[in-house]
Amino acid sequence: MAKAETTPRVIAENRRARHDYFIEERLEAGLALEGWEVKSMRAGRAQLAEAYVNVRDGEAFLIGAHLSPLRTTSTHKVADPVRTRKLLLHRGELDRLIGATERRGYTIVPLELYWKDGRAKLQIGLAKGKKQHDKRAAEKERDWQRDRARVMRRG
Repeated sequence: MAKAETTPRVIAENRRARHDYFIEERLEAGLALEGWEVKSMRAGRAQLAEAYVNVRDGEAFLIGAHLSPLRTTSTHKVADPVRTRKLLLHRGELDRLIGATERRGYTIVPLELYWKDGRAKLQIGLAKGKKQHDKRAAEKERDWQRDRARVMRRG
């Protein structure tokens, strides 16, 4: 029997989320996908740039994620690349997310789409929005770390 893969293989990453939000907590969610979507993800044709997570009626949905259909698949079905996809979470996780978004003003953002044990997983983050001055401070800190590393290498 073949050994299951142990390290997650990243399909798509939402780099913008780390820039725009303070990520307080991370969760792993499964995705309810159709066959053509899985095939396009295996081909690496997924984007999370414009995606966000919405909670309604006690369920979480990924909205705006773009999965480009392959020409060879879904010949008999009209594929919608940006359809709303249901996230698979435990009831306790969903209740915690709903409480955080409704009462404490958090946002749920998709961070990373990856394969884990042959299944597509989405890492979502409970996040607070950054203000402009927070973004500038983070950029300044990054520049300082880069300069410090450069000085340390030189001697």
